[in-house]
Formats: sequence, structure tokens, C-alpha cells
Amino acid sequence: MRLRKLIPKYLRLEYKLRKRKATDKKSGICFAVAHASEYTPPFSIEVTQPIRQSSHYENKIDNIRLGADFIENYIIGQNETLSFWEAIGNPSSQRGFKVGRNLIEGKLQADYGGGLCQLSGLIYICALKAGMNITERHNHTVDIYTEEERFTPLGSDATIVYGYKDLRVANPYPFDVRFEFEIKDSRIICKLLSEQQIKERTLEFRRNKIQDKIHVETFADGIYIGDSLYLTQ
Repeated sequence: MRLRKLIPKYLRLEYKLRKRKATDKKSGICFAVAHASEYTPPFSIEVTQPIRQSSHYENKIDNIRLGADFIENYIIGQNETLSFWEAIGNPSSQRGFKVGRNLIEGKLQADYGGGLCQLSGLIYICALKAGMNITERHNHTVDIYTEEERFTPLGSDATIVYGYKDLRVANPYPFDVRFEFEIKDSRIICKLLSEQQIKERTLEFRRNKIQDKIHVETFADGIYIGDSLYLTQ
């Protein structure tokens, strides 16, 4: 039995949170902070996705709405970083999150905050299109979708695990930006709002099958951004 299995889950999480906080402090990252503002910047880049019917569908909608409400409070200034988990916090039942479908260690399971990965994925795609700096992003380990089921290109996901895996995007522009979301008719729209117009990048996800794995390279306007590796089912 591995030693980590003998340590209670909450203690492992607490250790990870403290370690990350210390690392962030040492690195000097300037995080965006929440601001109360009714002002809507005039320019936007948008990404729309369907919210597919699945088990815990209504809970997923509620989790996405709650997560989006937290994210919308953050105005990201020049050289500031938006951290998904710094903005949302622990997705626990005590904070209003519900049980939904999550991909945990390569398997679909029920867990609190299920559905938030679609929110983080939308932020990732929108940030790529806007030319923001992706300072942390993790892909899922397993590709669970068939081509008929897929609602976003393979390689455009951004899995998040509280305390362990975060999504972080930084604003390189000399003006503020922020994210806004709208859910209607089983669709979710993610907008990156900005004070000045941002050139929208064209994204490309190039696949290469390697035995039981798929390697995906991501490009924005032909410039290499990064890669992802997935196990196939």
C-alpha cells in the first residue's frame, strides 16, 4: 500500500494548498482580485458550447452558474493572473456546490462541483483566442468522448482539481479584461470583455495517434502553444 493512501484525504489536501500558497508567494505572482462593478467593457471575444444532458444535469447547471458568478467578480489588470481556484474556492456542499459528474483518475464519478471543468475549459479556449498567457493548464488524462459526442475539440479542455490542478491565465494587455457568462437554451456562452479591441486568434488542434494514446498540439494563428496527451478508451 502506498504511503499516501494512509494519510487522510483532508490532510493531503491541506498540505497541497499550503505548499501551493508558499510557492505562489515566493514566485511573486500578482493575482487578480474581486471588484464590485456594474461596468461592461465594450469589446468581447465569445465562445459558445452546448451543455450536454447527462446524469446530475441540473446540478451541473447549478454548479456552472455558481462558479461563473465567482469568476465574473474578477477584473484582470495588466500582468495580473486569474486563478480558477483562487476565484472559486473549495467547491464544497457547504458553499452551495452540488454533486455532479466528474472525471476522477480516468473514471466518471459523482463528486461535488461536477461540471466545473466545462467552465474552466471555456475560459481556456477564450483566453487562447484572446492571446492571453496560459500560465497553468492541465488536460484530462483520458479521452472519454466519441467524435459524435464531442462538443469541443480534443486538446481544448482544462481539467481542474481543487488544491492539485488549477487553470491560470494572465493578462498581457495594458487594459483591464474580465470574463462574463450566460446560460440559455442548454448552451453556455463565455465572453472575454475588454476595454480595447483584441485581435481574435484562430485555434488549431493537430492530432497524432501513438498506440493507445492521442497526442494533440495546439496552435494559435499558426504559433505553437503547447501539447496534450490522452489515453484512449
